[in-house]
Amino acid sequence: MFAPFKIPLPLLTDSYKVAHNQLYPDAVKMVAYGEFRASYNKDKTDSRIVFYGMRYFIENYVAVKYTVQDVQQAEAFLSTHNAGATPFPFPKDLFLKFIEEYDGYFPVKIIAMPEGSVIYPHVPVYQITAEHKYARLVTYLETLLTMVWYPSTVATLSRRCRDIIEKSYQDTVDASGDWSLSSRLHDFGFRGCTSVEQSVIGGCAHLLNFEGTDTMSAAWYAQFHLNDSIPVGYSIPATEHSIMTAFRNEKLAMLHLLDQFGSGVCACVMDSYDYTAALENILPSIAAVKTEKGGFLVLRPDSGDPVEVVLQALRAADSVFGSDINSKGFKVLRGVGVIQGDGINISTIAQIADAIKAAGYSGQNCAYGMGGGLLQKLNRDTMSFATKLSKIVYADGTERDVMKMPKTGSEKISLPGELKVIRDSAGVGVGNLF
Repeated sequence: MFAPFKIPLPLLTDSYKVAHNQLYPDAVKMVAYGEFRASYNKDKTDSRIVFYGMRYFIENYVAVKYTVQDVQQAEAFLSTHNAGATPFPFPKDLFLKFIEEYDGYFPVKIIAMPEGSVIYPHVPVYQITAEHKYARLVTYLETLLTMVWYPSTVATLSRRCRDIIEKSYQDTVDASGDWSLSSRLHDFGFRGCTSVEQSVIGGCAHLLNFEGTDTMSAAWYAQFHLNDSIPVGYSIPATEHSIMTAFRNEKLAMLHLLDQFGSGVCACVMDSYDYTAALENILPSIAAVKTEKGGFLVLRPDSGDPVEVVLQALRAADSVFGSDINSKGFKVLRGVGVIQGDGINISTIAQIADAIKAAGYSGQNCAYGMGGGLLQKLNRDTMSFATKLSKIVYADGTERDVMKMPKTGSEKISLPGELKVIRDSAGVGVGNLF
C-alpha cells in the first residue's frame, strides 16, 4: 500500500460521502459504474480511449485491510470536521462490522475492463456492487476509483501521439528503421508532476505505448511491480543547459560528452547561447571526433519554433555527417538524429512529422520529448470521467434501474441497470459489461 501520509482509510473519500449511508434509501443491493463520457479533448474524429490504471488503485487503496485504528482515527477527525452544528454521521459500527466479518476488506464487488482495453465513450469501465447491510456503501470508494481518469488519459494521449508517429513511419521509414519506433516519444514529465506518485501512475501509462522515459520512478515501478523484473523503460546519457554553461564554451562541453559517451548513444542540448551558431560552427568542429567515436549523437533544440528548429538541425547534421536514401526514398542521417522536447503536443508532432517528410527526411531521424504536456496538462474533464449509481434493490425487494438525466446537461446522462460490455463482429465494444 502506498500511504506516505498515513491517512486513515475511511478518510480517503470526499467529505460528503461519509453521510451517504444515511442519505440513501434502505436497500439490499446497489450498483454503480464508471465511464468516460467523451473522447480525448472531445475529438469527434477519433473517439478511442485507452483504459488503464485500475490495478494501481485497487492494489494500493482498495484491496487493503481497514483496521479498528483506522476507524477510531477517522471518527476522531470527523468529530472536528463539521461546519456548523450538524455532526458528520460516520457509520462507525458498519465499518467495524465489515472489519470483523471480512477481515478488514471493504465489502463491495468490483469488476473492470482489462488493463489496456481500447474502448469508446459511454462504455462502462468498472462496476461496483454492494449488498445487504453494506449496500449503501456502494459509492464510498468513488473518489478513489474515479482517479483512474488520470492514467487512462495519459495512456490515450500517448497512444494518439504514437498513431501520428506510426503514420510517419509507414510513409517514410523502411524495415531497417522500424526498430526505433518504440523510442520516438520520450517521457520528460517527472519534474512537471505534483508528486512522485503521480509520476509513477502517469509514467507507467506512457510505457504502454513507448519505451523511452526519463521518469525513472515509473520505469522502476513498471519493471519490478508490473512486469516480473523485465525492463520496460530506457534512456540515454544527455547534457542539460547547466552542463553546457558550466564549461568555458559549448565546444568543450560537446567534446567532453563525446569523450565520456561518444561510442554509444548520447544527446546534447544545442541552444544554451546561439542555436544557429552551435549547428553551423560548433557541430562541424567536433565532427571528426564524433565520427571516430562511432556512436550516435542526438541533437536537442530547446527553444524557437518547434518545426523550424528540427528542420534546421536535420539539414545541419546532413551537411556535416551526410545521409543515405532508404528504400522509400527518404534521407536517413548517418550516426546522428534529433529530439524535439520543447512545445510538444499532438498538434506539433503532426506538424513536425509532415515537415520532415516534405523536406525529404525519414521520420526515424526525429524523436519527440513531452514533459508537462504528457503527465500534467490534462484533467478529469479531458475525457469527462464520472461514476454514477445505476441500480437499486430496495429493502422490500423491489428493483429499480436508476440514471441521471439532467435537462440542462444531456452530455451528463448516465446509464441505467446492471451493465454489460459486448463486442460486435469487428471487435468493437458497443454495449452497456461484465
